[in-house]
Amino acid sequence: MPLGTESIAVQRPFIGYAIEAGWTYLSPEEALNLRRGITSPILDSVLIDQLQRLNPATVDLQRAEDVAKKLVRVRPNVEGNLDAWEYLKGLKTVFVEAERQERNIRLLDTSNVGKNKFHVTDEFTFSNGTPPDIRTDITFFINGIPIIVTETKAASHMEGIAEAFDDIRYYHQKAPELLALVQLHALTHLIQFFYGTTWNLSRKGLFNWRDERAGDFETLVKTFIAPSRILRLVTDFILFTRIDGELSKAVLRPHQMRAAERCVGRAKDAKKSRGLIWHTQGSGKTFTMITVAKRLIEDPGFANPTVLMLVDRNELEAQLFGNLEAVGFGSVEVAQQEASATASGVQSPGPHCFNDPQVRRDSRKDQFGEQHLRPG
Repeated sequence: MPLGTESIAVQRPFIGYAIEAGWTYLSPEEALNLRRGITSPILDSVLIDQLQRLNPATVDLQRAEDVAKKLVRVRPNVEGNLDAWEYLKGLKTVFVEAERQERNIRLLDTSNVGKNKFHVTDEFTFSNGTPPDIRTDITFFINGIPIIVTETKAASHMEGIAEAFDDIRYYHQKAPELLALVQLHALTHLIQFFYGTTWNLSRKGLFNWRDERAGDFETLVKTFIAPSRILRLVTDFILFTRIDGELSKAVLRPHQMRAAERCVGRAKDAKKSRGLIWHTQGSGKTFTMITVAKRLIEDPGFANPTVLMLVDRNELEAQLFGNLEAVGFGSVEVAQQEASATASGVQSPGPHCFNDPQVRRDSRKDQFGEQHLRPG
């Protein structure tokens, strides 16, 4: 039985499943009507409206226009992509004259999914003024900001994932102004479904979504593209690291996201006081630990907790500190005594800090420990 063309068998069903998952479809013409021409990478009118809705006490029409202009003018490289991500995280500010101070602005509402606008369109054409223009297969927008670019190929293409990834690489070359805003990409040819981050064009940065959700194409699309999941994926599971001055970007793999979610969930459970995540060598334990630490510290429900990260070798301590610094942790201390930290933030007790194999726990309820041990 024939597998069908790319458009009929893959692209159209993908959009249909996205609509069922909670995204609003825009035809290419409708999407263009919300933009200020094909040189704009955003849905201008949507973003400007949402900026005012999400920041009613801070952002008026003029400030919304200013923020939109700054966003689309970020540097067309990974540095600009970090700036765009910081906007999405709510880390950027505007100056409020009446208060004579800077105030953070929100481009996304992560606590109330329904307050965001989720749009999906196909055949999205973008021009940076230098021919040729590019046209993505499927593009997802949250509050008018392009978040995910999806490339689809016919199931008959045995090398469909490689071909789709080549398209993503081409977009980085020909339309870096668009890719500076986009945070993720997805690749599929019906049989397989991969995802990765923009500005990480290594094949090692692609992850198979089937590792997380076995099932048919509909299940794969709906579980990945669920609006609440995409919000978490963008704001919680993307990491920018800077080593020796070079900025790089990563996204957690399915098992890492699952581990981080369960760690935070267990920490919120007042009836339980411990948990175990068993990850093998090379599975990304360090990034999982860092993600959990960031989420614990950023969650106001934990009241600025202390997070202890334990390692059993000096070289792992150096590696951990390097990674913490690379992802932007501003304050990390080495605990100099046995699990008796009293200050909030991240502390890393080295192997010398615990002379008893049964680690003694502090009496504080807002102290969390994570261990990073070599496989035994």
